[in-house]
Amino acid sequence: VQLVESGGGLVQPGGFLRPSCAASGFTFSSYVMRWYRQSPGKERELVAGISSGGGSTNYANSVKDRFTISRDNAKNTVYLQMNGLKPEDTAVYYCNVWMVFSGDYWGQGTQVTVSS
Repeated sequence: VQLVESGGGLVQPGGFLRPSCAASGFTFSSYVMRWYRQSPGKERELVAGISSGGGSTNYANSVKDRFTISRDNAKNTVYLQMNGLKPEDTAVYYCNVWMVFSGDYWGQGTQVTVSS
């Protein structure tokens, strides 16, 4: 299993980014995918999740109505459209998949910094 995030960066408050996560080594279309984030000194928190077919999503209250998770099963890629970014969204964002017999897999993370 390999998860590779990209698309983070530095953006001003109110701006947008669209990180992506390219997956390989497993049947991507069969698994729920999630984005987490972790800020310095804080625990890793769930940001958003999407069902295997993409028809069901869920979000943390702090990002609801600003972030949108999506996936392209033909490209084995999951995305996180982040609009209206705030300084408190600054974190390393991680892609995640959980498998029943082997547990959690994580990417290396992509840094998102929201600052003027």
